Amino acid sequence: MKLPSSVKNWVSIVGAVLAIFNLASILSLFILHSFFNFGGSYIGLFIYIVLPAFMITGLILIPIGMRLNSRKTRKAKKEDEGKSWPIINFNNVATRNVSIIFVLGTIFLLIISSIGSYEAFHYTESVEFCGKLCHRVMEPEYTAYHSSSHERVACVECHVGSGASWYVKSKLSGLYQVYAVLTDAYPRPIPTPVHNLRPAQETCEQCHWPEKFYDRKLLLEKSYLADEKNTEWNIQMQMKTSSRVTSEGLVEKGIHQHINPDIKIEYKTSAANRQVIPWVKYTNIKTGFSEIYTDKENMLSQAELDSIKPRVMDCLDCHNRPSHNYNVPQNFIDKLMSDRKISKTLPEIKLISMVVLNQEYPDKDSAFVAIKNQVTKFYEKSYPSLITDRKSEIDTAIIEIQNGYANNIFPEMKVSWKAYPNNIGHMESDGCFRCHNNRHSTESGKVISKDCNLCHIITAQGTTENMDYSNSSEPLEFKHPVDIDQAWRTEPCSMCHSELY
Repeated sequence: MKLPSSVKNWVSIVGAVLAIFNLASILSLFILHSFFNFGGSYIGLFIYIVLPAFMITGLILIPIGMRLNSRKTRKAKKEDEGKSWPIINFNNVATRNVSIIFVLGTIFLLIISSIGSYEAFHYTESVEFCGKLCHRVMEPEYTAYHSSSHERVACVECHVGSGASWYVKSKLSGLYQVYAVLTDAYPRPIPTPVHNLRPAQETCEQCHWPEKFYDRKLLLEKSYLADEKNTEWNIQMQMKTSSRVTSEGLVEKGIHQHINPDIKIEYKTSAANRQVIPWVKYTNIKTGFSEIYTDKENMLSQAELDSIKPRVMDCLDCHNRPSHNYNVPQNFIDKLMSDRKISKTLPEIKLISMVVLNQEYPDKDSAFVAIKNQVTKFYEKSYPSLITDRKSEIDTAIIEIQNGYANNIFPEMKVSWKAYPNNIGHMESDGCFRCHNNRHSTESGKVISKDCNLCHIITAQGTTENMDYSNSSEPLEFKHPVDIDQAWRTEPCSMCHSELY
C-alpha cells in the first residue's frame, strides 16, 4: 500500500511498532485474564493503565516523525519556503490511503480507548487496586478490612463516595501518595485521622440513617483470665443504641443522641489524633439553647481555644475504626479461645499468649519464630508431659497466636492497636471517656457524666459456674473480674487495658 514518503522515518516506524506491539499485548492479556484468570490482581494495572500509556506514546510518535521528516525534506529541497502546514491533496493516492488508515484507525482506537478508560476507572476504584498496589504501605489496612463488617463495601464507597468532584480530589491526593511510595517518603505508621476525608453525612449515612437506628442491642462478651485454668468470665450488656420513648415521652437519650439531627455537638481538640478534648459545646438546634463544657484538668487559655477550629461531631468521632480495626491481643486471643481455635483447657495458654505478644519484634518472621520458641519452651518447662500428650493442641495454639499477630500487628509499618486507638468503648483507649469523665463542666457546674448506665446496662456477669443476673428493672453494678478494689471507679480502664495484660 502506497503511503506518504514522510512516514518513512525511524521515529514514525518506532512509534508504529510500539503502538502495534502494545495493542497486541493489551488484547492478549485481556483474553488471558478474562478466560483463563491469568495474572492475578496486578494484571489490570498493565491492561488498563501501563500498556495503554505506551501505546498512546507510540501513536503520538508517528505524526511527530512525519512532521520532522517533512521539515527535513523541505529544508533539503528548499521548497515551499515559509509554509508551515502541509498541502493535503486527496487526488494523491498516498494521501488518500493514509487518510483512510487514519480515519479507520481513529474510530477503532476511540472504541478501544472508551472501553479501556471505563475499565481503568473501575480498576482504580477496586478494592484490589487500593489494597494491593502499594502492598507494603496498605497491607495493614487491607488485612484489617477483610476482617471487618464492611468487607463487602468497596474502599471508595467510604473514602471517596459518589460524584465527580470527590473522585477528582481523591486522584489528585493520590498523586502525592504515589510519589511518597516511590521515594519511600511515607510516615510509619500513616497518621490518622484523615483530615480531608469526606464528611460522614455524605458516606456513612447513605446506609446508616440517624433516623433509623435499630433498637437496643444485647451484647455478650467472653474473656479469659490469665490464670492456670484460663477462667472464663462473661458479661452481658444491653447497649442503648437508640433512644427509649414511652407514653410519657423521651425517657432515655441513648448513645446515638450524639448525632441526633436536632442536636449539634462541637468540640475542640488539642491533639492531632483527637484523643484529648478540652472543650465541648452542646446546641439544641430547635430551641437555640447551648452550653459549653471545659475540661478542668486540660485547661487551655482563651487565646489557645480561639485558635482551634471546632469540629462538629459525626459518626467517625466514635466509629473511627469502622473497617480497619487492630484488635488488642487479649481480645483476639479471647476470640480465638471462644471459637475453640485455641484450646481453653491448655493450662495458662492465655498467660503465655500475653507474654509472647507483649514484646516488640522487628518483623513478622522474627515474631513467628519467637512465638513458637517461647510457647514451646514454656510448656517444656512448666508442663513437660503436655509436650507429648497434647502436642497437636499446642502446635495449633502456636499457629493461631501467629495468625492473630499477623492480622493485627504489623511491625514494618509500626501498626498496632497502640498506633490506632479505637474510640468505640473505653477499654484500651479513653474513647467515650475523652468527654464522659466527670471533668468537663459548665460555668454553673453541670458535668458530662461518667455514669456507665448512660450507654449500657449490665444484665449478667460472672464465671460460667457463678453468674449474677439482674432483675427486669435494675441493672447490675459492674464487678471487675480481678480484685482491684474500687480503682475501676476512679481510674480510666485504659490505664491498665492499654497494655496487654
